[in-house]
Amino acid sequence: MWTDSHCHLDAPEFDADRSDVVRRARAAGVAQLVLPAVEIANFDAVRNLAHEHGLVYALGIHPLCVAGADPADLDVLAQSLQAHAQDPRLVAVGEIGLDHFVPGLDRARQFDFYVQQLKLARRAGLPVILHVRRSADALLQGLARVPVPGGIAHAFNGSRQQAQRFVAAGFCLGFGGTLSFERALQIREVAKGLPEHTLVLETDAPDIPPQWLYRTAAERASAGTAGQPGPQARNEPAELPRIGAQLAALRGWTVDETAARTSANVRRVLPRLAAL
Repeated sequence: MWTDSHCHLDAPEFDADRSDVVRRARAAGVAQLVLPAVEIANFDAVRNLAHEHGLVYALGIHPLCVAGADPADLDVLAQSLQAHAQDPRLVAVGEIGLDHFVPGLDRARQFDFYVQQLKLARRAGLPVILHVRRSADALLQGLARVPVPGGIAHAFNGSRQQAQRFVAAGFCLGFGGTLSFERALQIREVAKGLPEHTLVLETDAPDIPPQWLYRTAAERASAGTAGQPGPQARNEPAELPRIGAQLAALRGWTVDETAARTSANVRRVLPRLAAL
């Protein structure tokens, strides 16, 4: 059975068929989903979905949401972590981190929110789920300043050397639909060469569609009518086994071995999940 270590099931893209999305995932062999929050406004949503569907969740403030966040939101996060400290389905603090790809973001503000959330995770004794986008070195600097009980570097896109430093800090590396693109040479090479105990799989649904779902801007435009753009390709957790088959091919594993190993890795770095 598979574990999707990163899925935004609360996203509006799933409003029309959210329960069907979960059913399709289970039918495909995806036994568990980790639902990270991105801002205080969706804390209740991810928690409620986790309890409704037998899933697990994380609470945190995403770096792309930091610009619209208030410093008092950190107090809300602290209070939420304390209020739900005994909830076995609360498995991590996340999605937190740094984004150095999107232009115009205040990196100093991002880093401050990141470090403060690391401190909250350490106080709660929880691992973290990190957003890593052209920011691996800065994230590692924060972890050196505020060590936490490991976690997952989500959608990892750094070098093998950076990957090894995350592993040394107690982290697994998350890989998803990007593995399906033959031109993603660096990411595929990193996923191929890392120790097996460091790899976890994810969809980041509805985002990061694998190659077979991806639509270019031109394709979306040509599919539109009456001046409206065509539909974007929506990723969903049922795609995880096919993504896992990409990792299996890279590693020379069977598909069943890949499901077992990557799911065991998620349980190891998110100990509360293992206890469920």
